[in-house]
Amino acid sequence: MKVTIAYIEEPPFGWTEADRTATGADIDLADAVLRAIGATRIEHRLTTFSELLPGVEAGRWDMNVPLFVTPERANLVAFSVPVWAIGDGFLVKAGNPKALNSYVSLAKRHDARLGIIAGQVQHDSARASGVSEDQIAIFEHQADAIEAVRSGAIDAYASTALGNRILADRIGGPVLEAVEHKPGTNGKQQGLPLGAFSFNRRNSELLNAVNGQLRSYLGSPDHRARMARFGLTHNEIDPALAR
Repeated sequence: MKVTIAYIEEPPFGWTEADRTATGADIDLADAVLRAIGATRIEHRLTTFSELLPGVEAGRWDMNVPLFVTPERANLVAFSVPVWAIGDGFLVKAGNPKALNSYVSLAKRHDARLGIIAGQVQHDSARASGVSEDQIAIFEHQADAIEAVRSGAIDAYASTALGNRILADRIGGPVLEAVEHKPGTNGKQQGLPLGAFSFNRRNSELLNAVNGQLRSYLGSPDHRARMARFGLTHNEIDPALAR
């Protein structure tokens, strides 16, 4: 059985190594699960975030790496059981010169600009917390958003708190820092947002097989050890297991 999974450049969840192989926490989890259900060939398809849902919906590949589950997205694709739960954060210049620690704090600074990847849930979260559209810059690629923070074109890049922490560590030096959003500061959001693999809604056979393996594998010692290599801990894993 051959399975093609699409991914994006977003450490620690997925990225492309120098030898063009795909790696990352989500890639590693997918490979372990797919091998266990009998996949003999796994292909990784690099794409942009805005193409993930249309691509799997159109059948250009079989499944996507995990992304946040929303009702709107669930109308387009079928989601697996949740595999992680992660809150948002900002990547800012070192020292956080505008003291940005939530979407609400950014909304109050009319001179602050926020970078977001096209189609990601952070756009809706920011708008719901009062960030105006003219404060938001949309990017197709994470690397461009990071460069915009470096250059001062934007004051913060919004993504997962975990992803930004990994980015800040990888970039190193006194250039950028990750800021985790303070609990309870982003409006009405209850609990951490959940991430799950997504599939074409007609591909129930693959979805059911993946779900069956995920239910027995998630939270196991092997799963936790694999995820720990990429910086995911019980903080990201356990809230998903409770759903």
